[in-house]
Amino acid sequence: MGAGIGGLAATLALRRAGVEVTLVEQTPRYTETGAGIQLAPNATRVLRRLGRLDAVAAQAAPPGRLSFRTWSDGTEICRYTLGREVDDEFGAPYLQVHRADLQQALAAAVPPGSVRLGTEVVGIDQDDKSATVTTADGERLTADLVVAADGIRSAARRWLFGADEAVFSGTAAYRALLPATEVADLELPDTGIWLGPGRHFVHYWLRRGELLNVVAVFGTETAHESWTALAEPGEPLRAFTGWEHRVVQVLERAGRMYRWGIYTRTPLARWHVGRVTLLGDSAHAMVPFQAQGAAQAILDAAVLGDCLTNAASDDVPEALDRYVGRRLAAATGMQARSARAGEEFHLPDGPAARARDARMAAHAAEHRFWSASSAWAADVLDDPAPR
Repeated sequence: MGAGIGGLAATLALRRAGVEVTLVEQTPRYTETGAGIQLAPNATRVLRRLGRLDAVAAQAAPPGRLSFRTWSDGTEICRYTLGREVDDEFGAPYLQVHRADLQQALAAAVPPGSVRLGTEVVGIDQDDKSATVTTADGERLTADLVVAADGIRSAARRWLFGADEAVFSGTAAYRALLPATEVADLELPDTGIWLGPGRHFVHYWLRRGELLNVVAVFGTETAHESWTALAEPGEPLRAFTGWEHRVVQVLERAGRMYRWGIYTRTPLARWHVGRVTLLGDSAHAMVPFQAQGAAQAILDAAVLGDCLTNAASDDVPEALDRYVGRRLAAATGMQARSARAGEEFHLPDGPAARARDARMAAHAAEHRFWSASSAWAADVLDDPAPR
């Protein structure tokens, strides 16, 4: 269920494991939504295994270096390597891609006969031998298992575990894409994260350097979780008044921006019941401040495929036990790390912010790579559990 990044990756991982898959998606076509995604080596390593890394990399931009900067004058706090050295160190690259390019690269490897677009699922039930989804047309599709990758507002999560609404983080991300020619005079760092009181600003390149992805994050009382909602005219620019001139000029040139409310889900003690499991945002939606949301869904897919390799129908519940056992703690930990990063990014000027900057500078002096490097190095397909 669900043809987003997690659902598509799970389809490919399960097919690679020898599982026959039907991918069910309620929209009538793959649509270009969202903007930039950062993929660390933990995710790109899986894309290579699935045979899609080259297709994704062809649409990416070489990321160079990540520079953290202060909000008021752009002083560099620290910098990290994101380029070729990452590939050398971790065996897979760091990529920055448009969400639609990633989705299309994954979808291109799914046989059309395995996809049911325009099919809304309205219920799930199961017994000891099988699981069944019911569509809005009354059709019942029966399988050995159901994988629900139906996003942050997951209906499957509600069916499995009861009412549990998405939680608004109190922040919204204001997004835009600018042609490179419109910002060529600003001498922007390859990838920049500008930190300030109650807000931060991110930019990086997409599509071979042709587009600049811009994200301005700050607090708001309410905001819908939507890729298509427009911000009020001038709203982001007003929020960043007084910031370093390059931030202000990028926002001026961005014009009208999209406003995406950032929501999370409360961590669960388990993700599955019997033959039905959650995957990706439906299980562990997180704030995006460690750039790991899509990566964690891709890792879920890899581990799910690994756990179901050579599994017979009767083995499915136990295989799902192993899948959740290998992924739940790691994904829940990343949820917490991402939330803490957001708090750190938004510290007010003063002793706490200065201490944060000192910690970041000391870490960068000791390590070439960003704080998630230990997660990047882990190979989720090394399974110590017996089969």
